Amino acid sequence: MKALEQANDIFDQLVTWRRDFHLHPELGLETFRTAGIVAGVLRELGYTVQEGVARSGVIGLMENGEGPVIMSRVDMDALPILEENLTSYASKIPGRMHACGHDAHTAIGLGIAMIMAQHRDTWQGTLKLIFQPGEEGQNGAEIMVQEGALDNPRPQVALALHIWNHMPFGKISAAPGPVMAAAEAFKVTVSGRGGHGALPEKTIDAVIIAALMVTNLQTIISRNIGALETAVLTIGSIQSGDAFNVIPETAELRGTIRTYDPLVRARVLDRLQAIVHGTAEMMGATADLQMMPVTPALVNDRSVTALVQDVARDLFGSESLDTSERTMGSEDAAFFLQEVPGCYVFVASGPEDFGTRPHHSPRFDIDERVLANGVGLIVETLHRLMPVRAA
Repeated sequence: MKALEQANDIFDQLVTWRRDFHLHPELGLETFRTAGIVAGVLRELGYTVQEGVARSGVIGLMENGEGPVIMSRVDMDALPILEENLTSYASKIPGRMHACGHDAHTAIGLGIAMIMAQHRDTWQGTLKLIFQPGEEGQNGAEIMVQEGALDNPRPQVALALHIWNHMPFGKISAAPGPVMAAAEAFKVTVSGRGGHGALPEKTIDAVIIAALMVTNLQTIISRNIGALETAVLTIGSIQSGDAFNVIPETAELRGTIRTYDPLVRARVLDRLQAIVHGTAEMMGATADLQMMPVTPALVNDRSVTALVQDVARDLFGSESLDTSERTMGSEDAAFFLQEVPGCYVFVASGPEDFGTRPHHSPRFDIDERVLANGVGLIVETLHRLMPVRAA
């Protein structure tokens, strides 16, 4: 249980890092200030450092004798949100905010690096630390994989976490199988024939056709997906026309699909194609459908997850462990976990008023005690994956 004690010993440093990153949020793949701090700390601790992966990603490598190669990944980027909190560490950059907790993730990653470096006599093997930019929609993980982040050396196990305001502080959730959904975006452009609003019979009304598509697409989930299967189809945007008395020639729909199972995904996509083109043809119009894959499903390895669950019970008590937390949200850590067996764990960070501070909210904030919990959980798991061999 020393890992949690060690994490609590550096709690003040974890808070300092987290608040500094919160003050200076960076977006997408442009997390250069954050990456510079990370690289500097890692070098001081004795890690071999690679910078500039996926523009601003950082990889820290520490070889510590013979043994397995284990990877720990955290993300660094913020969101384009104007912060409403009035804390001393509120964002200094208008329109940018760490509203999802990646500032805490980066601090946790540095805490893991510090403890593992300072206590090299307690583990054996190779530790690979990945600090990733561009999780919020830029697929930084996929780019890092494409640029060789999993090579030289290739890890046998991958660990990742997300602080989680949907649960009150103290809880840990680790579940085998899919825990976050595959995501894709789509855009439908309906092309009809425009005309005067007083003469609809002379037109092919793209607005009406788009509205029919929205209604018809909802039947995919209710009538083509089994009640015990899981899928979401959401239309998030409808754009058409700009005058009250003109029937526009085109209309555009944008939406997202979320699934766990590749077979369910294929069924949803097949019905999406059929309904979009069938509805347009029925009404005398045409439709163009563009699909934009975002991430695969994030799937936890059963054996690695069982180990993380054991660590959670030992560190925090059996009552702290939740094995049911899943979400139809997506996470590009899936690109790492589809290559390397691993576990993505939710570490509860909800403050007392956590119901009013959800992720991606301008009022998002956390119970900072989660920093030590996250560090302790991952460090203890690393120790069990990389034990010191008897002489």
